Amino acid sequence: MGAQWKAKHKDIAANAKGRLFGKLVKEIVVAARNGADPASNARLRLVVEQARKVSMPKDTLDRAIKKGAGLTGEAVNYEHVIYEGFAPHRVPVMVECLTDNVNRTAPEMRVLFRKGQLGTSGSVSWDFDHVGMIEAEPAKPDADPEVAAIEAGAQDFEPAGEDHPAVFLTDPTDLDLVSRALPAQGFTVLSAKLGYKPKNPVDPASLSAEDLEEVETFLAAIDANDDVQNVFVGLAG
Repeated sequence: MGAQWKAKHKDIAANAKGRLFGKLVKEIVVAARNGADPASNARLRLVVEQARKVSMPKDTLDRAIKKGAGLTGEAVNYEHVIYEGFAPHRVPVMVECLTDNVNRTAPEMRVLFRKGQLGTSGSVSWDFDHVGMIEAEPAKPDADPEVAAIEAGAQDFEPAGEDHPAVFLTDPTDLDLVSRALPAQGFTVLSAKLGYKPKNPVDPASLSAEDLEEVETFLAAIDANDDVQNVFVGLAG
């Protein structure tokens, strides 16, 4: 399942495209606070590239950049908040939110965590590493992720699986540098963001099929919340 949880079922993933656009718009708005030009704003460049890869309409993209840069006259203030706790069966979870109203988001998170356990700040984060995460796929057949990781300056990599691309892990400050270097090593970058990698992930084999389904249902409900940007879970695989 990896460090960042994603809906596995195709029908859920298909219905989530609208939510994905909404989450990317928020990321663009926040990134554009530091300038509307992606060439001189690394954070904005990375999220704009991700938006283009999922075919976000150009007018939606441009409007989000202008809004974040303060060029539309609209007052937009998204606050970055992280909620920590456990999914059912003591699976650690970190939930990253961008919200314009914490007084709305906080009680919604409390309700969603009733099937698990909402913790205090630091209760789970100690068991995660804060890293850069770059999803990439080979642009040519002989592209070697291990060689690419070394040459591009990544700290580590996770090989591609049946339902996910390779993930290159970096120091948070090296995210943009490694993203720029990977294409020369034969990899196409699909997404690049800061995230949380579990240090001691729970082995799914230690859970029954029913227990694992409970965890999946819990994570899907969290991810469906409009204020949630990313869900990082301590579950291996």
